[in-house]
Amino acid sequence: MTRLLCCAAATALSLLPAPAQADDRALADDRALVESFYSQLLNAPSSPDLAERAKKLLASGWVTLGNNSGGGGQEQFVKSVSGFGQVIPNLKWEIQEILRDGNRYIVRGRATGTPVKPFFGVDGGGRSFDIMSIDIHTVENGRITRSFHVEDWAGAMRQLRQP
Repeated sequence: MTRLLCCAAATALSLLPAPAQADDRALADDRALVESFYSQLLNAPSSPDLAERAKKLLASGWVTLGNNSGGGGQEQFVKSVSGFGQVIPNLKWEIQEILRDGNRYIVRGRATGTPVKPFFGVDGGGRSFDIMSIDIHTVENGRITRSFHVEDWAGAMRQLRQP
């Protein structure tokens, strides 16, 4: 009788849906979305379809916050990324580490590049920079809804000024 109850319980449990698998898939999709922010947007600043790419990854009310003076939206972001691409055509953002806290993804990244024009008023004379960045992205309903970001641009300018 005990064996029969165990078999019945095992069979019943095997028929239950596996929410952990669905959750794992959603988390993998969200992580891939965050990774796409770098591969499809930040690393493609000269792409003619940058605005369309942004619309696929970012929520319509997405806000980017890089300081305490308020945030910008998609249009401002696309304009800014495109501008960086004109000044630093080889700008590359590399993800070093991703940590997750609920629906927030913390990304420690690395940005490298060689400006071909003065960058923040500094003529680098062909020199390159290699800096760290920290971003916190909030993901909801398959889109990034908010991004906080900090980049070591002062470090980039120091590197560009070095002889």
